Amino acid sequence: MPAVLGYWNLRGLGQPIRLMLAYTGEEYEEKRYEMGPAPEYSREQWLTDKTKLGVPFANIPYYKDGDTIIVQSRAIMMHLARKHNLYGSTEAEKIKADEIASQVLDTLMSFIQVCLATYFYKTDYKTKKEEFLKGLPNILKSYSDFLGDNSWVGGKNITYADFNLYELLDWFRMFSPGCLDQFSNLAGYCKNFEALPAIKKYMASAQFIKNPVFGPFADWGA
Repeated sequence: MPAVLGYWNLRGLGQPIRLMLAYTGEEYEEKRYEMGPAPEYSREQWLTDKTKLGVPFANIPYYKDGDTIIVQSRAIMMHLARKHNLYGSTEAEKIKADEIASQVLDTLMSFIQVCLATYFYKTDYKTKKEEFLKGLPNILKSYSDFLGDNSWVGGKNITYADFNLYELLDWFRMFSPGCLDQFSNLAGYCKNFEALPAIKKYMASAQFIKNPVFGPFADWGA
């Protein structure tokens, strides 16, 4: 039986996992959950399955492979990294992968506060967007400095963290077109990632999600 990945029918925290599974060629099935219409945005479809997962911290995304059930996106990706030898071949590569994966999550949380400003955080989206855009060049410079002349986060070898970083950078390209123009290494990094044969094939398939990035209640990415 193939593994099952469960997540909303959007990019969100599930997309890096999908990209990683596509890259490894692992056979799997997807359970894509839909939210109800406004204003309730019912999660009943997912909540019905949540009680059946049988784990203490049932949440999505989840990854089920036989009797193994993993929740939390980072835990799933680290499991897949160990399973498919994408954690780095040296301790230095592993440290860099863990470091950038954690940093991407921190950046993502800040970005989510902008994109979901109205519905979740009861703040003004326009103000939050302007503030974020002012700081975006500095955010990108830090990632650019970290990557340097390396092909991938860890150096010569792709690791699980590259799937996180690519996804974040792609969201930023959509949110602020042209934002990578002054960071040639980041622009080249995205181009090289998209040129990976398995990734290129997946992005051209009907399974690939370009939009939405977030749920229907988002100020951006809905």
